Amino acid sequence: MKEIESEFVFAVTNVGSENALKMEVEAARLGWRLSYQRKGFVTFKGATDKAFFALGSIDHPLACARRLCLSLGKSETREEAESRIKQHPAYLGGPIHQVHFANRRIERCPGPLGERPESGDCIGTVVELGPSEFWAGLHLHTPFLSPDPGGDSGIVMPEDSPSRAWLKLEEAVRFFDLELTSRDLVVELGCAPGGVVLSLLRRRISVIGVDPAKMADVVMASAVLGRLLVPPDKAWFYHCCKPAALAGKKDLGMGVTWFMSDMNQSPTVVMKECARFCGMSPTIRGVLVNLKLKDMAEVAEKAEWIRVLRDLDFKTIRLQQFSVHHREIALLAMR
Repeated sequence: MKEIESEFVFAVTNVGSENALKMEVEAARLGWRLSYQRKGFVTFKGATDKAFFALGSIDHPLACARRLCLSLGKSETREEAESRIKQHPAYLGGPIHQVHFANRRIERCPGPLGERPESGDCIGTVVELGPSEFWAGLHLHTPFLSPDPGGDSGIVMPEDSPSRAWLKLEEAVRFFDLELTSRDLVVELGCAPGGVVLSLLRRRISVIGVDPAKMADVVMASAVLGRLLVPPDKAWFYHCCKPAALAGKKDLGMGVTWFMSDMNQSPTVVMKECARFCGMSPTIRGVLVNLKLKDMAEVAEKAEWIRVLRDLDFKTIRLQQFSVHHREIALLAMR
């Protein structure tokens, strides 16, 4: 594949996160300058008028960018935007993703989920911002990157899910391509009423849920009374009906492999509990938490969250805002 360059890159972000994205770019000292902005869409140019972006060098870990593309410019029609992509020497006939501004958000255009690209595949994206405003871009697929248009899977929550937390986990699994199996055992803080737990149980994954609040009946149907009473042949749920700060080693038992949290607490509290639980369960190999932010500008504090996980010997760390998030950031860490 031939290397290509452009004066601009564009990012698809959640509506309301545009300023946080710009602050994140500034904090990373990338030197990018704001060029153009619409709801859910921000373009940048290089540090100088002679600076160009290369397709193979724009894989920056920006939490507020659901999709980051090398910009091929603006067109007045979808067909013209697609033609810009198809005629580019770097494009080798891969998929062209379609997203548009609708329902006050940037979302994928209707259509079936495609196959997951291979790492290094060149993907086209057309962003429709208005009746005569279509932006064309290219990006290379990499690990821990959404395979879906604009980073929006379009996953629909089942009617029996007790909360939107179901969507957050499903989006994380697809975005990051996580391998969760029936051999895993998850501890989740802030589990009530049970959206994440339901998703995990239906993946045949057992869960220890820590939360003093009531769980939904659909989750309690798989509940056990104690860790010594777990069934050997099916997924189970143990409700540790306590605040997270009061849970201890006896509540966890042995064999926990994932720490998850959807607590309505500050990132500082969540990361403190993450460190404590990882200390109690050295078998934990992965962390997936939703950090609730009072203001999206708090994403500038991500260096501290990463430091906590580095101190716990986690090697792979990603922060990402999903299409189903509001003022939240998903934090993934794996050993």
